[in-house]
Amino acid sequence: MTVRPAVIPVLRYADAPHAIDFLCAAFGFVRYAVYSDAATPSRIDHAELVWAGQMIMVSSAIDTPFAQAAGMRTAAEAGCVTQSLYLVVDDVDGHAATAAAAGAEIFLPPQDQPYGGRSYSARDPEGNVWTFGSYDPYAG
Repeated sequence: MTVRPAVIPVLRYADAPHAIDFLCAAFGFVRYAVYSDAATPSRIDHAELVWAGQMIMVSSAIDTPFAQAAGMRTAAEAGCVTQSLYLVVDDVDGHAATAAAAGAEIFLPPQDQPYGGRSYSARDPEGNVWTFGSYDPYAG
């Protein structure tokens, strides 16, 4: 039986094409689908990126009824982040090295955690926070 994730994070970026390139190069995501605006190709209406069987969705920070009603802002517009993403990796140090080489800001370098596992935390070019670690809460 195939289990599909039921929670899919959605991130908005001022420069979504650059963010997609970065997420693929630095963190290992793969483009699954990218839908740009025909009149403005630099505007990403919707994109799906996959990583280790999981998915995130990305779009340009455009003014839509949903964005208005929800009060959506990019991290830069808000001046802060109110969420972060945690992804399980086997080789924390190797992943951090790849991310740093691709321009990720590593603000917490790889370190062992008191609850088990090892992790590091990074910011993408627009300030979203990502943590990659070997601790897998599903492993038991």
